[in-house]
Amino acid sequence: MFESLTEKLELTFKRLRGEGKISEKNIDDALREVRLALLEADVHVKVVKTFLDSVKAKSLGQEVLQSLTPDQQFLKIVRDELTDLLGGEHRKLDLKAAPPVVIMLVGLQGSGKTTTLAKLARHLKRDQKRTPYLVPADVYRPAAIEQLKILGAEVELPVYESNPQTSPVAICKQALDEAKKRFCDLLLIDTAGRLHIDEELMQELKLIKTAVNPHQILFVADAMTGQDAVNQAMGFDQQLGISGVILTKLDGDARGGAALSIRQMVGKPILFAGMGEKLDALEPFYPDRLASRILGMGDVLSLIDKVQQNFEQKEAERLQKVIQKQQFTLEEFQIQLQQIKKMGSMGSLLELIPGGKKLASQVDADKAEKELKRVEAIINSMTLQERRSPAILNGSRRRRIAQGSGTSVADVNRLMKQFLEMKKMMQRVSKGGMKSLFSRMANPFH
Repeated sequence: MFESLTEKLELTFKRLRGEGKISEKNIDDALREVRLALLEADVHVKVVKTFLDSVKAKSLGQEVLQSLTPDQQFLKIVRDELTDLLGGEHRKLDLKAAPPVVIMLVGLQGSGKTTTLAKLARHLKRDQKRTPYLVPADVYRPAAIEQLKILGAEVELPVYESNPQTSPVAICKQALDEAKKRFCDLLLIDTAGRLHIDEELMQELKLIKTAVNPHQILFVADAMTGQDAVNQAMGFDQQLGISGVILTKLDGDARGGAALSIRQMVGKPILFAGMGEKLDALEPFYPDRLASRILGMGDVLSLIDKVQQNFEQKEAERLQKVIQKQQFTLEEFQIQLQQIKKMGSMGSLLELIPGGKKLASQVDADKAEKELKRVEAIINSMTLQERRSPAILNGSRRRRIAQGSGTSVADVNRLMKQFLEMKKMMQRVSKGGMKSLFSRMANPFH
């Protein structure tokens, strides 16, 4: 998402380079381009006007720092305003209430409520050490109850045995009682959706709200629907009083207007973003990080989070000792490749690195995945001694490995070159290089 918007904004900032100072004329020219880019991204016209007025006022009312060029100064102002537009400070999901804390997920049919509920349950279980109880209260969609049971089994959490013949209100009341008996501290309710907002749907949701008194009502918005998602959120908020928003399909190819408009128009925080179909693809929403990604500046902090989530503390400490002792072998190389695969696709990881978004668009994802499989096949064809002592890999051994892995000697040689380069990089990291690198990448204006 945001590829087109990012490209247009980058062109705008490029035009400002070389200017001696920020003047009203070149700011007006730049803002005209930004306005067109935002409108093409399906951002609400009221939001665009407010945003541009604020950027212009700050651009003309602030001296250009000597250490910054005009394009950098303007970029910083735009980033700060985008961050405010998206909600400013990161907002955590408030769970401060007597258990079981009730959370209702609401939204239209097709927005991804059921899958999102399972993703949210997994996040709360893993990252906040909670014990959610899942409630399928959509009795109208034939497969909805069974779908949540399957997802619940995947995340190893209990799911209430809903009867499709029972009313959704009764299901929720009974599930609340059952959650208390099971000592579950969270009750997550998957409510029914419709193709559009109607009185019957809203009446049912109001009755559920009255029956179980939810602490949080979260609206699940499909980011691919653009301004429709904003209008839907406003409708649900007027009828039910939503407390927050979860944006799904933020990794898709939509223009991004929903993400940039919904906070300003509805006045409720975006709490989570769905970044893929897998159950681990739900991320806490950070306005400043998304603003940086939109502007092509990467998102190093999210990359660090991914690394920390996929590398256990003991594993990280073990790897550090291996590097410090200069014992990085092909066996270790294979372990790290497997860890990287857990973090997501190469394209998604590249987008988190400053300047990597353009590179990611040039990467053939399928080809990259095939290359990783080829590398693993080559290493798997080696003996344990060869993995641990790569220096012994002479010509005959390399021919045998190539034959055993279904590759060529050239492929084996290329892998060895990549391995040696990574080994050198690891040695630099052990001397503190990566820490300073992350610091520079995370703070491009300092």
